[in-house]
Amino acid sequence: MELRNLPIILKNAPGFLGAFFLVAAGTSCKERDQGGDWTGQSQSTPALAPALASAPKPASSPASAGPVAKAEAAAKGALVRLVTYNVENWLTTDRYVDRKLVPGTPKPEAERRKVTEAILSAKPDILGISEIGNERDVKDLQKYLSDAGMELPHFYLNRGSDLTRSLVILSRYPIGKTVAHENLSYHLGGREYAMLRGILDASIDTPAGAFRFLGVHLKSKREVEDGDQEEMRRQEAHLLRREIDSILEADPQARLVVYGDFNDTRNSPTMKTVHGSGRGSMSLNMIALKDSRGQYWTHYWDYQDTYTRIDYVLVSQALRRSIEWDHSKIIDNEAVAGASDHRPLLVILKK
Repeated sequence: MELRNLPIILKNAPGFLGAFFLVAAGTSCKERDQGGDWTGQSQSTPALAPALASAPKPASSPASAGPVAKAEAAAKGALVRLVTYNVENWLTTDRYVDRKLVPGTPKPEAERRKVTEAILSAKPDILGISEIGNERDVKDLQKYLSDAGMELPHFYLNRGSDLTRSLVILSRYPIGKTVAHENLSYHLGGREYAMLRGILDASIDTPAGAFRFLGVHLKSKREVEDGDQEEMRRQEAHLLRREIDSILEADPQARLVVYGDFNDTRNSPTMKTVHGSGRGSMSLNMIALKDSRGQYWTHYWDYQDTYTRIDYVLVSQALRRSIEWDHSKIIDNEAVAGASDHRPLLVILKK
């Protein structure tokens, strides 16, 4: 049966409200699955005055140590900074400019500069991006970063059935094996649908070891005529879980990182499907990142006037002890304002 792509609904959110931010200290987290017991977690009302606390640099080896000792110490202390970010349509599409719909318009210059500034503030070694367009848009982002002094020369672009929005991972380190996942379709209401943005799958060797990254951007909460948006998103989550199971069944010790814009809340059927049941080798650990004020929200939707947590990073059991919990966080400094309707997530990985 021929696959039917879902219609693209243009979104032109004006971004976050108000003026940002006062400097505050980062909150400390323990080394554990911060997703809790999946029975609910209280979250404070969002405030619009957060700030970013800088993560300390790893200590260098003692000058008196020999070459072997230095190498071992460097490997042990190696940290890799992963940033995941929905950059809100870094692509060419129809947009409202001065209240008029203008076809074929790129992301505004001011917003691109703000996104660049937000990324620079997080200092990523690996950058997982949602809502970018084609390869030309990726190279445009690379140029903005390079002009600002950040080189992420390697990238892998994944395109699904959505011909407008794609996923890309950029890296300071060469990207190794990539997997193009096929058969990402499901049936709903007697019709067949393709997973809109697909699943980005890339392995990267870093100073902190080898990691396998799965990036996603699941169906949005916006209603469409073709079907129920919540059920579509849940079906996409089942497709993702199928690929996670396949990876972990083949290698229970896989150093797997699953990240992206899941477009659903923590206790939703979508996220429970992705997380997996129990705490066995097949389940993932959710990193419940907070901003500098202890708040969890990652997205502001102006249409509904809601602040929600819909962006996540989850890791396999093999990586449970490879997270710098105390310095992983939601980036909430001044640069984030006006860049996107999402906030970037920072996770620091280690050996």
